[in-house]
Amino acid sequence: MTTINVGTIDVYLIAPDPAEWAVLTLQRGLGTRCPTAWETVHGRIEPGESPEQAAVREVREETGLQVQRLYNVIVQPFYLHTLATVELAVVFAAFVDRADPITLGEEHMRYEWLTPDAALERFVWPRERHALRDSLHLLRAGHAGPVEDVLRVI
Repeated sequence: MTTINVGTIDVYLIAPDPAEWAVLTLQRGLGTRCPTAWETVHGRIEPGESPEQAAVREVREETGLQVQRLYNVIVQPFYLHTLATVELAVVFAAFVDRADPITLGEEHMRYEWLTPDAALERFVWPRERHALRDSLHLLRAGHAGPVEDVLRVI
């Protein structure tokens, strides 16, 4: 029987530099799932953890960066056939400081800060491109405007 599980998060890291925004892209390591694929921060929600707690923890574990502001954006479904589970990923956008040093976790071998357009091209999953577009649209003013009260988590 197929189950439904809210068990993962995606976080799009945005450096909102006044001249031009940058989006962090991460390349997966050779010994991981989807080796060499470029993606955003992605991870599991641990038992007893809220999606937003998982998002902040995964950003720290995968990049070493501190989240300055966190926004919930959408929920993305995907199917894990090996587990017969429809997984729901809670998607966030996080503003971070590009000047802060990045320390990659063991899942990734490389990172690049890219323009939003270049990041859209780099991400391997179409759902990542859609979620990044939604994030950029909602936060284009540097905040969520009239929906700040329902989207801003931190």
